[in-house]
Amino acid sequence: MRLGTFLLCATLSSLAWGGDGDNARRTGEESAAERGYRWLTTKTYLPPDFDQQVFDELWKVWEEPSRSQAEKATPEERRKMAFSRYGLTEAPGRTGGVALQYVDDGRGGWVMNCFACHGGKVAGRVIPGAPNTLYALQTLTDDVRATKLRLGKTLSHMDLGGAAMPLGTTIGTTNAVMFGIVLLTYRDADLNVHRDRLPPTLLHHDHDAPPWWNIKKKRYLYADGGVPKSHRALMQFLLLPKNGPEKFRQWESDYRDVLTWIESLEAPTYPFAIDRPLARRGERLFVEHCSECHGTCGVNGHYPERNVPIDEVGTDRARYDSIPASWRETYSATWFGHYGEKSVKHDPAGYVAPPLDGIWASAPYLHNGSVPTLWHLFYPDRRPVVWTRSEDGYDAEKVGLEVTALEEVPPDARHGAARRRYFDTREFGKSAAGHRFPDVLNDGEKRAVIEYLKTL
Repeated sequence: MRLGTFLLCATLSSLAWGGDGDNARRTGEESAAERGYRWLTTKTYLPPDFDQQVFDELWKVWEEPSRSQAEKATPEERRKMAFSRYGLTEAPGRTGGVALQYVDDGRGGWVMNCFACHGGKVAGRVIPGAPNTLYALQTLTDDVRATKLRLGKTLSHMDLGGAAMPLGTTIGTTNAVMFGIVLLTYRDADLNVHRDRLPPTLLHHDHDAPPWWNIKKKRYLYADGGVPKSHRALMQFLLLPKNGPEKFRQWESDYRDVLTWIESLEAPTYPFAIDRPLARRGERLFVEHCSECHGTCGVNGHYPERNVPIDEVGTDRARYDSIPASWRETYSATWFGHYGEKSVKHDPAGYVAPPLDGIWASAPYLHNGSVPTLWHLFYPDRRPVVWTRSEDGYDAEKVGLEVTALEEVPPDARHGAARRRYFDTREFGKSAAGHRFPDVLNDGEKRAVIEYLKTL
């Protein structure tokens, strides 16, 4: 499916459906996949993070010159400025109202959904299921908190949580792994809430969201492949204390549908020119040098789901070190782990090499989002120390984000929202080292493999 066709389907039908949806439309019934998308975009599972009044007044706490620019702008222009600042997008098929990343609670409230991290723009085009590599959760939460305090409004769970622990130090990445550890700490095996418990020592670090269109190939989830794929695993973000165990049983069927929708997604097609003869040469090289870990694509493709030992892959190990074995055992014994019936991996060797379908649309690369393009992935010694990206640009030559490489964060961007627009690979958890496997290829071979990756 070409990218343009995918987006047209998204606009007309809210998403690109698999066969289940096609059959359902012929019979006039809503498919499980269609229901799953509807649950994500219309049903509230959490309390609102803020209301429309707060959103409309966020600009009043912005730093200069953004605040003065917003003051002179129309409401429509201010909305676009806010969407750009926070990494929000219009939902396919509609404009106005809440962003794709939130659900309207019917009372003016904006309730976060899964698309906050998993609904982003690629080359300026909105693709539900793509990583939201522009989401500025920390900046948004800080601005919301400041606006509520100015207006005398009650702070939400997100406002309070964001003051107690880091949400993300760079746009497009979040501290989501630690969110999950903290929230599960307060639950027993049946998900009853115990507020007197203390979480383990936390190793805060940022993580890049993976694309959803490859989930159907996986048996295990997350960078370390530690958790068996299950609709229940998707529900961990609902673990606020107000959601008691009965809510999870009540909503379980919803998330069966959500997983069905996720597994119906197909990778978007590369929209720019491809050198087909060079790509065919690259395919042969890929099969020889890369497929052992990443598998092969196509009708007869095979995905080995190989977990590469941490010392072999050599990438940043903060994510690997962040989850204690005790937490994995706890997860396994809970409702999420089907009370031990599912095989949770208590001691994974390292990180799982992901499927590479649609890899052109999932930049930046590595589990922490530290490498902006495929070219940089293939040339480890040329990876930028510090980089900042454009919002909608795409580097078709290097295949990935359009970035400006720097040696240092500029002096006027070392704090707050401005600082979070720069990725500094020297910071904890943000190393761009490792994955030096392409070193065995010469320049021509690297170009060929990169060209082939555009076709996936």
